Amino acid sequence: MSTSEIFTLPARRGRACRLSKGQAIKIINTHGHQVVDTWAFSAEDLHEFMSMEHMRPTIGTIFPRKGHDLFTNRRRAILHFEEDTSPGIHDTLLAACDDYRYGLLGCTEYHDNCTDNLHAGMRQIGLEPPEVPSPLNLWMNIPVDKEGKTGWGEPVSKAGDYVILRAKMDCIVAMSACPQDILPINKGKTVEAHYQILS
Repeated sequence: MSTSEIFTLPARRGRACRLSKGQAIKIINTHGHQVVDTWAFSAEDLHEFMSMEHMRPTIGTIFPRKGHDLFTNRRRAILHFEEDTSPGIHDTLLAACDDYRYGLLGCTEYHDNCTDNLHAGMRQIGLEPPEVPSPLNLWMNIPVDKEGKTGWGEPVSKAGDYVILRAKMDCIVAMSACPQDILPINKGKTVEAHYQILS
């Protein structure tokens, strides 16, 4: 497996890259506690995208694992979850944070957020997403109890943990180093992550 240079996903910012079918992206939780919101869009039609609500019934779990295909809103596999060195706790329930969310959390001024990071990351490669799908929140720990109540946990991943997602079609993968610093999901401190494109 040949590798490319390591790119930085800056703290509180977004990036996007193009993958040809068969290529993969390795997303690295460099410090171990950074959630990375992750999206994938079909390169042929940005209105087709990785969809958590379509994926969950197809794979039968709220926790995608190594070996699962990840599905679009047209119920086609867009990525394959090829590798995961972490304990495998990722979130598929929550929408990307946005400025409205931080308003509900008491912010009275603009707060960096994953929704704006998606748009910014896509614009850097000349694209504009037609909407903001619910992301695959890598390493985000949202415990669900037997009554269905959700909580806010810290990531259980460690520094250097990574996932490898392999493209099942030509696609665009976008990422946001989640800027959430009010709740404990990033252990209260937001940092950079890194990624590589693998052939």
